[in-house]
Amino acid sequence: MPKLGPADVPEIKLDPAAAVIEASTTREQRRGLFEKPGTVVYAIVELTSKSYTGHAEGEEKPAQVKVRVTGCEVARTDEDAKALIEARRAMYRGRQIDGTFDEVGQGPMRPDAGLADVMAAHPSEDELREYKRREEQRRQDEYVR
Repeated sequence: MPKLGPADVPEIKLDPAAAVIEASTTREQRRGLFEKPGTVVYAIVELTSKSYTGHAEGEEKPAQVKVRVTGCEVARTDEDAKALIEARRAMYRGRQIDGTFDEVGQGPMRPDAGLADVMAAHPSEDELREYKRREEQRRQDEYVR
């Protein structure tokens, strides 16, 4: 792996694999994105670095890292979208206060704190497991009949 100097900042390239994004959007969202250019959807994404190029010893090529979206959930309600917008704004405010517009860091503000109230209306992991258990039981009961 090439070593970066303290002042070197690699350019990020987004890998074209977008199956995770497609799977997390609803049919209506996909149609809206296609039929109405400029449509915006809000999502939480997980990025994973997949490869890097450049920055070999004596090379003038700038360092690049290719990332892929490996996890994604798209807001399906206006309430979810508003929560994500607020989280983004809180992170932006944190970068302003910290003076880290070209860095990503924890910062003094915790955008996830504002999400707790909104997420309380969503199912927990335990509720999801219970739902899956009930669905499996229902499926088995129907099969036995």
